[in-house]
Amino acid sequence: MKINRIVFFLISTIFILASCEDDVLVKPSAMLRLDYPQPDYRTINTDCPYSFEMNENATMVKKNNCGLNITYPHMRATLYITYQNVQNNNLDSLLQDAQKLAYDHTIKANSIPEQPFVNPDKKVYGMFYMINGNAATQAEFYATDSTNHFLNGALYFDAKPNFDSIYPAVIYLREDIRKLMETITWE
Repeated sequence: MKINRIVFFLISTIFILASCEDDVLVKPSAMLRLDYPQPDYRTINTDCPYSFEMNENATMVKKNNCGLNITYPHMRATLYITYQNVQNNNLDSLLQDAQKLAYDHTIKANSIPEQPFVNPDKKVYGMFYMINGNAATQAEFYATDSTNHFLNGALYFDAKPNFDSIYPAVIYLREDIRKLMETITWE
């Protein structure tokens, strides 16, 4: 009986030690490649006092008070745009609100680089915020003619923020926002 236990112990030990050896498997290095269609832009004329060029891969829904939702269904992202009239010297408060909305994300953001935008020929002045990190939004902007019109926009994804995973889509959509800002015309 004692010999059976010793034999059982030795055989069990051999199996345990033999099973612990891992074969080395070299995996090739790879990166996720996300290809997005080349953007084609068309001018969007709304019944509002502004127009701009929008990516044809996106869809637009007009909201109340000349606000818009520009949706990118394949990326599960939406650019929410609000429009307000500049009146009674409220430009300062509109600018402060837009800046506050962008900087409310500093808790989760790694950085928030600003990119001023100035087009005196079309009277478009604004700021583009690139919000880097696991914040709720990845880009915000505002544009104004400083006398009558004020646009504010924020990009949101329909997913939990994970900047590493959505980074290729963020880069693509930031270029769309830049194009939108560059092509704004006021009526």
